[in-house]
Parts: sequence; C-alpha cells; structure tokens
Amino acid sequence: MHISEGVLSPAILGAGAALAAAGTAVGLRRLDYDRLMTVAILAAAFFVGSLIHVPIGPASAHLILNGLVGVILGWAAFPAILVALVLQSVLFQYGGFTVLGVNAFNMAFPAVLCFYLLRPLLAQPGRLRTVGAFCCGAMSVAGAGLLTALSLSFTSEGFLRAAQVLFAAHIPVMIAEGIVTVLAVSFLARVRPEILNFA
Repeated sequence: MHISEGVLSPAILGAGAALAAAGTAVGLRRLDYDRLMTVAILAAAFFVGSLIHVPIGPASAHLILNGLVGVILGWAAFPAILVALVLQSVLFQYGGFTVLGVNAFNMAFPAVLCFYLLRPLLAQPGRLRTVGAFCCGAMSVAGAGLLTALSLSFTSEGFLRAAQVLFAAHIPVMIAEGIVTVLAVSFLARVRPEILNFA
C-alpha cells in the first residue's frame, strides 16, 4: 500500500509530512525506555511482513501488521512504522522519501485510532478481547487503505479508479490481519501479559 514518488501533489505531501512528524513526536514523548526493545521488534515485524507478497487478481498484497503494532504500542506505533518505512525505502525502494510522511501517517494513524477506540474491548478477557483484537487488525488495514485512497483521489480525479481497486484488493488482507492480530494478542496475553498495555 506504499504510494510511489512523483504521484502525490505538493499539498498532500506537505500535509502528510506534518501529520507524521506530529504523530512521531507524540509517540516518542510517550515512549517508555523499558519498551524500546518491543518497539524495535514490532518495527522489524512490520518491515518483514511487507516483503511477502501474495497475488490477488491483477495486484498483489502483503501483511501490513499495523493493527498489531498499534495494539501493542499505542502512539509509539508512529516512530516504529516510520523507521520501518525508511528502511524499506532505502533498501528496497518501496515508496520513497518525499512520500514518507504520507505513507507513515496512512499506516500509523488508523492503528493508533483503532487501539484507543477498541481499548475497552481489548482490556476484557475472553471473547471480547478476541473481537477487539480482530477489529483492531482489520480496521487498521481498512483505515490505511482508505487514507491511501483519499491521498490519491485528492491529488487527481484520475486516480479515483486506482484508489477503489487498491482498497478492494486489500479486503482479504483485512481478514488475514484480523486473524493474525487475534492470534498474537491471545498468545501474548497468556505468556507475556505485561507487554499488552490495555489498562
């Protein structure tokens, strides 16, 4: 779901950079030193998840894991995702530097928003936590797809059809992300509940 260089208008690029910078500043301010290793591991998981592409019709998709990053890190998802996107841009030319702010905001903001909206469910044991984790994983991908589609459509009406196809292609990814997030949260709740900060 990376937007490439040279596609977006300067206004969208500037707005994305400003919003990503603000989110990263908040994330760094709220980041506890004790959780630094967790942030690094989740940034690495986000980085690696995007390298495994699965063909879906005329396009291909990959796990994004932004919902899982948001569930565990909250606001610290912004710096984690930003670092992973910088490395993807440098090493594999995914996206690019001028669109880094837009891509980071599109991935991180829905994850943080879903975490705070669904935290009451995530804090409950059993089925309610499962529902909250699934919704967080699926809705984070849906939000990222929607923001990416909006970024493209606000740049030019010619991108509207591409934005619709991009969003539709990620519907199976939403379901897969929901399942992955449920499995990860259930596992962590059993073996390392201190990592989950739902209180």
